[in-house]
This record gives sequence, C-alpha cells and structure tokens, in this order.
Amino acid sequence: MSSTDAIAHTGELREPRFGFWRRSYAMVVKEFIQLRRDRVSFAMIIMIPVMQLLLFGYAINTTPHNLPTAVLLQEDSDLGRSILKALQNTAYFRFTQEAHSVRELDDLLLSGRVLFAVEVPRGFERAVRRGDHPALLVAADATDPIAASAALSSLGTVVQTALEHDLFTGDPPSMPFEIRAHARYNPAAESRLNIVPGLVGTILTMTMLIFTALSVTREVERGTMESLLSMPIKPVEVMFGKIIPYVMVGFLQAAIILGIGVFLFGVPIFGSLALLALLSTLFITANLAIGYTFSTLAQNQLQAMQLSIMFFLPSILLSGFMFPFLGMPVWAQYVGEALPLTHYLRIVRAIMLKGSNLTHLQYDAAALIGLMLLAMTIAVTRFRRTLD
Repeated sequence: MSSTDAIAHTGELREPRFGFWRRSYAMVVKEFIQLRRDRVSFAMIIMIPVMQLLLFGYAINTTPHNLPTAVLLQEDSDLGRSILKALQNTAYFRFTQEAHSVRELDDLLLSGRVLFAVEVPRGFERAVRRGDHPALLVAADATDPIAASAALSSLGTVVQTALEHDLFTGDPPSMPFEIRAHARYNPAAESRLNIVPGLVGTILTMTMLIFTALSVTREVERGTMESLLSMPIKPVEVMFGKIIPYVMVGFLQAAIILGIGVFLFGVPIFGSLALLALLSTLFITANLAIGYTFSTLAQNQLQAMQLSIMFFLPSILLSGFMFPFLGMPVWAQYVGEALPLTHYLRIVRAIMLKGSNLTHLQYDAAALIGLMLLAMTIAVTRFRRTLD
C-alpha cells in the first residue's frame, strides 16, 4: 500500500505539532504589521485617550469663574464701588463692559458678550442713607443654568462683604439695601431648555460629518473615482454635488429635532424661524465641508470615520454643550472658537430662548462663514491628489 493510499485509508492528515499556535502567531504578526502601516488608526489608539484625559483634566470645569459681566453705573458713589468690588471678589464676576443705558445693557446680554448685567440705580447711596432700602439689580443670562447658578447663589454674601468696607457697618436689624437678581431667558433653570437646542447642533455635527466623510473614500474603494476624475468636471463642482443633497437631509433632521423639542418638551422659539433656518443652513454646510475635507485626507472609509470621531470629540466637550464654555481655560476657549458647533450653539440658543436677531449674532455667523470657506478651500485643493 502506497503512502497516498495510507492517507486516504486513514481519512485525515496528521496535524503538525503546535500547528494551531503557529497559525495564530502568524495572524497576530500580520495584524500588527497592518496596524503599523495604518498610521491613522495607530494615531487614534494614542490620541483618543490622551485627548480625553487632557480635556477632562484641564479644560472641563463645572463651576466657572471670572464670567464676563457688564455694569451700568447711573451714579458713581463709594457704596456703589464697594458693591462692585465685592462682586468681583467672589471670583465669579469679571467686569468687561460698561454700559451707558439700560438698552445697551440688554443688548450685551442678548448678544452673549456678557453673562451678567449689574445696574447701580441713580440715587442709590442717598436712598441707603435715608433707610429707603433700595435694590441693586443683577440680570443673568440663564440659557446655561450651570454657569449662572453658582454665581447667583454667591450674591447673598455680597451685601455683607460690601458693608464691611464701607461706612455702613454694625449689625442692623435689616440690611440697608438688597440685591435683586433676575435669571433671564430661563428663569426656572430648566435643563431641557438648554439641552434640546444644543442637541440640534450636536446631532447635525455627528451625522453631517459622517455622511460626507465617507463620500470620496467610498468612490475610491468602489473603483468609481477614476471614472469621476476622467470626466470634464471641476473639483469644486464635485464637492457641491456631494454636499448639496445632504444640506436637505440636514434640514430634515433639524426640523424633526426642533419639532420634537417644541411640541414634546415645550421649548419656546422666541426669535425668527427664517433667521434660524438661514444660519442652520450655514452650519450644516460648514460641517459638510469639514467632512468632505476628511474624505480627501483619508485613504479609506475607516480612516474617514476615525477622523470624524477625532473632530466630534472636542466639539462635544469644548463647544459649551456639556460644560460651560466660559468656565474653561483660555487655551481651551481658543480651540472651541475654531469649532462650528460652538458658534451654532450660541446662535440656536439665542434665537430660540432670547429672540436675538442677526445684529446680535453677527460674530458667530461670520465665524461659521470663515470656517466653511476654509474647509472648502482645503477640500478643493486636496481633491485631485486623493488617488496619488
């Protein structure tokens, strides 16, 4: 009987010694080699945990201090200056603007340039001396209740602190004046009024990035990019052709979220729906342009998804959606200003909760335009080299 017949007679080949472990070892080596070649995936392994640790450790602060405050001094008196100094000593208030009228004070709150407004009324010190018990007015932008609550709770000690440094000392049966605080735009400090408008921008950021981040890489992996490049079509035309359909998709998503927010959660819309639609279009286009840029930088769909996640993570943490924006250190605020979601959150909350108009939102609208044009420029520049 030949060896072949013997093998056939036994019905099976003899398993080599340690064959299972050798094959498994070969697969492990192959995977490490592929991981080393895929530099984007390897960078994600290092960067995502490092970024999360740094952001949560250094940038996130749930009790913000030095919040921008405007002051309207209708009289310049020793007592008024003592109160302002006491407010500043709480470390929650930082006077950055001086208004000259009540209307200007309101505009500063509407535009989001300050979170608090302090008004020292005319004849305040004289009313205190006469025992008329006047009121000092403090208005707070409560669209972000986390940022406003801690500062408002510190007002109770301001009166006593101010009196310690003024001629009104002693232990009177009642304080000679009061601080009357008004939490504007969200007086009940309801978190849903803050979260639901923010979800519009957050969900749009996530979906718009993913939709267009996969567009060019999908063409490459399917083998249709060569045909596309051979056609008499310009890179900017390809970009607009891929972006415009998803602008409509983004509109549909925004309408669904806003509809649920208004009819199910009772979130008001005090401002112009037309203005909200216009600036939402700008925001959607900016995110689509950024996602399209990622698709020209990535070599495959996996890398495009990873780049989108890397962009989405700081957008969530540094935009003011989860944590107070002004409570972050200055370097984190600079990073946040480079994110479209930061500006859109200000826009959507201001229009829905404050009734702000375009005059109040011109800075954030201009920032969205600048970020959109920058992303489009990079995408068009990179497009012809995606197959190199």
